[in-house]
Amino acid sequence: MYGQRNSEKRPARTVSRRRFVQGLVAGGVIAGLDLWRWPAWVRGADNQQEILTGNQFALVVEQTAINFTGYRTHATTVNGSVPGPVLRWREGDTVTLSVTNRLSEMTSIHWHGIRTPANMDGVPGLSFPGIAPNETFVYQFPVRQSGTYWYHSHSHFQEQIGHYGPLIIDPLGKDPIEYDREYVVMLSDWTDEHPQTVFSNLKQQSDYYNFQQRTLGTFFSDVRKNGLGATLSERWMWNRMNMSPTDILDVSGATYTYLLNGQPPDANWTALFRPGERVRLRFINGSSMSIFDVRIPNLPMTVVQADGNAVEPVTVDEFRISVAETYDVIVQPQEESAYTIFAQAEDRTGYARGTLAPKTGMTAPVPPMDPRPLRTMVDMGMGHTSGMNMEKQSMKAETATASHEHGMDMGDTSSTHKSSMPEMQLGTETANSSPAKLRLSPEVDNIAEMPTERLSTAGEGFPPERRVLAYSDLRARYRGTDLRPPSREIELHLTGNMERFIWTFDGKLFSDAEPIRLTLGERVRIVLVNDSMMEHPIHLHGLWSELENGHGEFRPYKHTVNVKPGERLSYLVSADTPGHWAFHCHLLYHMEAGMFRTVIVS
Repeated sequence: MYGQRNSEKRPARTVSRRRFVQGLVAGGVIAGLDLWRWPAWVRGADNQQEILTGNQFALVVEQTAINFTGYRTHATTVNGSVPGPVLRWREGDTVTLSVTNRLSEMTSIHWHGIRTPANMDGVPGLSFPGIAPNETFVYQFPVRQSGTYWYHSHSHFQEQIGHYGPLIIDPLGKDPIEYDREYVVMLSDWTDEHPQTVFSNLKQQSDYYNFQQRTLGTFFSDVRKNGLGATLSERWMWNRMNMSPTDILDVSGATYTYLLNGQPPDANWTALFRPGERVRLRFINGSSMSIFDVRIPNLPMTVVQADGNAVEPVTVDEFRISVAETYDVIVQPQEESAYTIFAQAEDRTGYARGTLAPKTGMTAPVPPMDPRPLRTMVDMGMGHTSGMNMEKQSMKAETATASHEHGMDMGDTSSTHKSSMPEMQLGTETANSSPAKLRLSPEVDNIAEMPTERLSTAGEGFPPERRVLAYSDLRARYRGTDLRPPSREIELHLTGNMERFIWTFDGKLFSDAEPIRLTLGERVRIVLVNDSMMEHPIHLHGLWSELENGHGEFRPYKHTVNVKPGERLSYLVSADTPGHWAFHCHLLYHMEAGMFRTVIVS
């Protein structure tokens, strides 16, 4: 079950072959069914998705019939469920996981955020050959960390069609986070379309799933607010760059059904509590392309862990969780009332939903979605602008476009921006820095002229009265283990061509790029500059990313760092584990489109 009393023992269990076949139909086709007649593992409450514990696990990857939308289709599942079973390990153990492939194609499992030897990391063609049909691969490695993580396929589009699951590691000693009850809350996105069809649609028309384009009505509204001149200049700039301020997420609720623990919103997954209890919610974003904004109306959340690592508690009303990130929060409801767990997609085209309640059958109102966010000139990498200097920015855009059309070299595009935060003086104090040089090309349709440090904001789309978590709030609970300064700096630009749906590092597709080479034992600074209009959750396998967010030796350790449009940030990396490691955007279709590199530590 997902819910677990902290004081209860967790005995080892054998693998169940239960098949997860769920039939809630969008639009209320079967809304009349009595949920109390459903099995408890479908309803929610205290009997949830299966938990497997111990140090030996048998996992089967296979096709399973599912129905989330009224259309019967198949998912790629682990042990017959979406998500797969919760794997519960203990720090200090050596785990053995036998994974059998019953598909007709290769498969794999990557243990996201887990520090393993390279040959156990689970990336086919890079760290191991993959798992062939009708074969079993045995993963075995020591567990040297604790916290909330997840696992998923690293084989083509299998992650999109159900091949993922939660992973919880209990600390060897006393858990520093105090709680009475806990639940995993895994967010994901489902489409009945074949993932290859989704990818093909995006390649042919990058805004294929964006039905929130600006209209004549929004034009006149902007004229009333900003004036005709500023509005025309702003529209001209977006058009010249073949971009739209409504391009928030590439794939939207036009095709996606958003799931919470494998259940669509109408299923109303429910977690129980007793008033006054400290309830730990382990949020995992296991989606392929969806960034979520999470809140529980009328119930503050105290963030205590980020990407599996303890942080100093910070109380918020809402947090944005990018693809592949995890956040643990503590809530302490005092009333015998129900509360809605509300996770709206960043583009406001849909939501996942669950309920916290003292009794089964209780519900709380589902809040309306917030107004859709819009990209700004800051997202375009043009700094903080207003209607007063829009014309100046338009002239800059025209110059950049003309340079592209004439094939002119834009030269060194490394930013000279200096943050007010003490650690964010990038590219000035580190020897052997390697700033990137870019030019506009078929692979690069925008170069940020004034990328800025944006760690103190979660991004656009939040009402001003809400307290929203920002990266600058994350202060590690414990001092870092490697206090050496970096010996060199590696700058990488997150680049793309929106119209052609090409995504790259430094304008180079994975097939054309050389590996990033690190010497075993060295300490480096990775600088990421987002030249694109999309957010990119960047995941470095095998090594920790220590985000430089102003907290000195208490930098938060992360495995996935979300880089906002027009943003420049950095993190430190200790190259302490040899091998070939994947380094990529965790938006699945961006990775497939080319935003992937190999990091070699030797």
